[in-house]
Amino acid sequence: MATQVTATATANAGRGSSFLRIAIALQTLTIFLQAVSAGLLLTASYGETLHGVGARVMYGASMLYLLAAVLAWKPGGGSPRPVRHASGFLALASVQVVLGIAHVPSVHLPLGVLMFGLSVLALARHRGPDAR
Repeated sequence: MATQVTATATANAGRGSSFLRIAIALQTLTIFLQAVSAGLLLTASYGETLHGVGARVMYGASMLYLLAAVLAWKPGGGSPRPVRHASGFLALASVQVVLGIAHVPSVHLPLGVLMFGLSVLALARHRGPDAR
C-alpha cells in the first residue's frame, strides 16, 4: 500500500516537472519572438500589431509558468522555489507590459533582455528529469 502511494506521488511529480519544463520553454520562446517582433517594429508596417499580440501571448505564457510551478509544487510535493521564481517573473512581465504601453523604451528594452536571460536560466535549471 505504501509503495503504491509513493509510486503515484513520484509519477505525479514527474508529470508536474515535465509541465513546468514545457511552460518555461514556451515562455522563453515567446520572449525571444518578442525580440524579433521588436525588430520588425522598425522595418515593417505590421510590426506594432505583431509585437502587441506577442505581448499578450508572452504574458499568458508567464501565467502558465506560474500555474505549472504551483502544480509541480503542491500535488507533486516539490520545492516552492519555482513558485517564487514564476511569481517574480509574472511581476516583471507586468512591469514590462506597463512600460511598453507607456512607450518607455529606455527601460522596456533592457528589462526584456533581462527577462530573456532569466527565462533561459530557469530553463537550464529545469532541463533534466533530476532537476529540482
